[in-house]
Amino acid sequence: MQVTRLNIPDVILFTPKVFGDERGFFFESFNQQKFEELSGLKREFVQDNHSKSQKGVLRGLHYQLPPKAQGKLVRVVQGEVFDVAVDIRKGSPTFGKWVGEILSAENKRQMWIPEGFAHGFVTLSETAEFLYKTTDYYAPEYERCIVWNDSSINVQWPFNDAPVLSGKDQQGLALNSAEIFA
Repeated sequence: MQVTRLNIPDVILFTPKVFGDERGFFFESFNQQKFEELSGLKREFVQDNHSKSQKGVLRGLHYQLPPKAQGKLVRVVQGEVFDVAVDIRKGSPTFGKWVGEILSAENKRQMWIPEGFAHGFVTLSETAEFLYKTTDYYAPEYERCIVWNDSSINVQWPFNDAPVLSGKDQQGLALNSAEIFA
């Protein structure tokens, strides 16, 4: 497994070793011991989520506040997305900065988004199936959303047309108005 710390070092990209031949492929998608060893983090994952989205659907930028903050280990099992993490930890040297990576069924990469980050993605392929491992349970009363096109963050999304948003995501707040991590 290859580990790459992104421009915000707390966000980690994992690229698995894939064994393939004419029959198909095999790879270890998660191993707790290796995750801890390679990331230097001790996290317990308690919930797995699976979503499917059409091309142009943008989900995010989502997060949960303490005491129900979630770290997420995410990957794509069908299709391709542009995945984004935004540092919303007040006082962090990278506060308000973002990193983004293409995750796809083909590249099999996974991204670790720690607690204290907002997360979102846009579907680039006709459809995409996205898996999340989370470190805490979904708690709607702690869930928040930052608007996807906040000019202070300035995520460089890879599309020209307006994305397809849920009603909830249309109500996202600007970073300077949102409840964030102290």
